[in-house]
Amino acid sequence: MRIYLIISIVFLSLNSYSQTKNFIDQPYLETIASIDTLITPDEIYLAIIIDENDTRGRTSVEVLEARMNAKLIGLGIDTKTQLTVSDISSNFQKYFLRGTSVEKSKEYELLVHDAKMAGKVIIELESIEISNVSINKLDYSKMDELKLVLLQNVVKKAKVQAENLLKPLNQELGKAIYISHDDLRISSLLGNLPGVQNNSKFSVGLSYNESDPIDIEFDKIEIYSSATVKFAIE
Repeated sequence: MRIYLIISIVFLSLNSYSQTKNFIDQPYLETIASIDTLITPDEIYLAIIIDENDTRGRTSVEVLEARMNAKLIGLGIDTKTQLTVSDISSNFQKYFLRGTSVEKSKEYELLVHDAKMAGKVIIELESIEISNVSINKLDYSKMDELKLVLLQNVVKKAKVQAENLLKPLNQELGKAIYISHDDLRISSLLGNLPGVQNNSKFSVGLSYNESDPIDIEFDKIEIYSSATVKFAIE
């Protein structure tokens, strides 16, 4: 029984070695392909901070919140689904001779779907003395689907490259015997808007005419993918 077991183990080891050796020794062609694309972000997250100390006469947070809600609804924004509270604070920040001044502030996150709407929001909020607005994040709603398409296309490109390399040799391309791909590289998800820097305030000195269209755009998001594929040569 022990002899049989030892022989079986030796046989399995030799068989495994033979398969590995055959894989290494067979003729193959390795090709590396890359692909990239540009997309326009369609999920723009704005941070809006309401601070009663930023207004003339220190308008209360509650009043500013009601005004903001009315302005956003007037732009066609569903504040129940697109506007969320991200931070609430009430801090003792200044002290006066006759008592303590409590300054209240409230922070929101607003989701809009294009730069034009972001611009409209900025202008409407400035008209009610809310100017502390910044970009939290830019994203693309169909990113997962796009990643799959890019991976498929980069492998197809690798195959085309391999076929073209073999044409002058009059040899046939066999099946893929090894595939590896890098993680997708995505460029900065914060684009450029006039008067805006990443995670900073928007310019508060905008002059405009209500009848003039707002024409602004964010930089496109670049997505890059690459893959290494080894094909057997028949």
